[in-house]
Amino acid sequence: MTGADRELLTGRDVDGEGLADWRPVFDELHARFRTADFASALELVDRIGAAAEEADHHPDLGLTWGRVDVRLSSHDVGGLTRRDVRLARTISGIAADLGATASTDGLTALELALDTPDVAAVRPFWAAVLGYEPGPGDDEISDPTGTRPTIWFQRSADGGEAPQRWHLDVRVPPEVAAGRIGAALAAGGVLVDDSAAPAFVVLADPQGNKACVTTWQGRD
Repeated sequence: MTGADRELLTGRDVDGEGLADWRPVFDELHARFRTADFASALELVDRIGAAAEEADHHPDLGLTWGRVDVRLSSHDVGGLTRRDVRLARTISGIAADLGATASTDGLTALELALDTPDVAAVRPFWAAVLGYEPGPGDDEISDPTGTRPTIWFQRSADGGEAPQRWHLDVRVPPEVAAGRIGAALAAGGVLVDDSAAPAFVVLADPQGNKACVTTWQGRD
């Protein structure tokens, strides 16, 4: 493995690679492929597995009827690298050969954020009760199986600005964000703050409970 293969890529770097089937979501590349039926989805998984073995770089896969979800990340360096870009291109080629079609509009990842004035006081409890592990920073914990949302701790003023402590961070591709925000507003939501857009937009439900729609943009 070359040194270049260990260099972390930003969302902007990945976006510049022209991977039409893929979107950077947090520290992973996500793709979703639609197939004709379960058998064709299973064949796609089999061929992805063979390509992964050949590349010695292994994605996380989700298989269901007529659909294969793929997540790529270089876990040894904690993010995206050229290895992920190369394997993404290979997987897209396999999918095209099998007649599978990519669908990016449903790609979403969820994080939970706990507003707290003292991260160190609460982080160990949540790691222990959930069976999570410390994340790369001192403000998050993650599921070692990769199946449950990452939890991060947002430092807030003592007492906070509202009774709510938990809020959701919903990561979507940049081209999906406006539609998702519009749908939330049409459903009775309120725009709280868009000053940090496109990195994140703060929304609230009619009772004031907040959630953030986030993208990779605006973070480099």
